[in-house]
Amino acid sequence: MTTLETNTAPVEASGEGTRTPEKNVRWAIPLSLLACVLRVHGNYMSLLDYSERDTLTGLLNRKSFDSTFLQATVVDAHRLYSVHDVAATATAVPERRQDGPRRYWLGVIDIDHFKQINDRFGHLVGDEALTVLARLMRSTFRYDDRLYRFGGEEFVVLLSAPDEDSARAAFERFRHAVESHYFIGIGRSTVSIGFSDVRAGDTPQACFDRADKAVYYGKTHGRNQVCSQLALVAAGELEDNMKFGSVELF
Repeated sequence: MTTLETNTAPVEASGEGTRTPEKNVRWAIPLSLLACVLRVHGNYMSLLDYSERDTLTGLLNRKSFDSTFLQATVVDAHRLYSVHDVAATATAVPERRQDGPRRYWLGVIDIDHFKQINDRFGHLVGDEALTVLARLMRSTFRYDDRLYRFGGEEFVVLLSAPDEDSARAAFERFRHAVESHYFIGIGRSTVSIGFSDVRAGDTPQACFDRADKAVYYGKTHGRNQVCSQLALVAAGELEDNMKFGSVELF
C-alpha cells in the first residue's frame, strides 16, 4: 500500500508566535498598488510628451516652443549668473574665461521650393521628405540641441555655441548634409537657414522673428545658404529692431 506524502511547509515557531503567510499578503497589496500608480504616471508622461511632439516627424512642435525656449535660456542664465555664482567668481575665473558663458542661437530652416515638390510629386512624397529631413536633423545636430517642426516645411533649431562662427558652422553642416542627400522620389533638395543670437530679456517670438527675417533674406537672395542676422545687420542688409513684449525698441 502506497503512502501519499503531503508537501506541507513547516511552521516556524518562535517566541513571538507562529509566522503565517498572511504577512506576505499584507505586503503584496501596497506593492501592487505602487506598480499601478507607476504605470498610470508613465502613461501620463507619455501623453504629455506626445502632446509636445509633431505627429509626422516626432520633433518638438510649435506648442512646446515657448516653454522649452525659456527653460533653455532663462533658467540656464539664472544658473550661470545667480548670486551664488557671482560670489564664487574669485575662485572660478580661470575656468569661466576658458569656457565662457553659454550662448544660445536660434535657427529657422526652410526647405527650398517645397510647394513645387508637393505639386509635382504629391503630398505623400512631400511628407516623406519632411520625415527624412527630421532624421538628418537628429543625425547632424547634437543630442542636447532642441529640434522643432513648426508646420509645413519650416523647422527650428535651438542650440548652444560659444560664438557666431561656431553656430554658423553647425548650421552649415546641416545645410551640406541636406544638399548631399538623395531623397527617394525627389532627388536633390536644399534648405535655406537664418539664425540669430538669443539675447538677454529675449522673448521666444522676438528671437524667432529675427531669425525668420534672416532666412527670408536667404530665400530671396539665392537660397541654399546660411544667413546670420547679426552679420546682415552689420552689413546694413537688415535693421535690428529689438522687441520686448509689445514694445519695439530702435
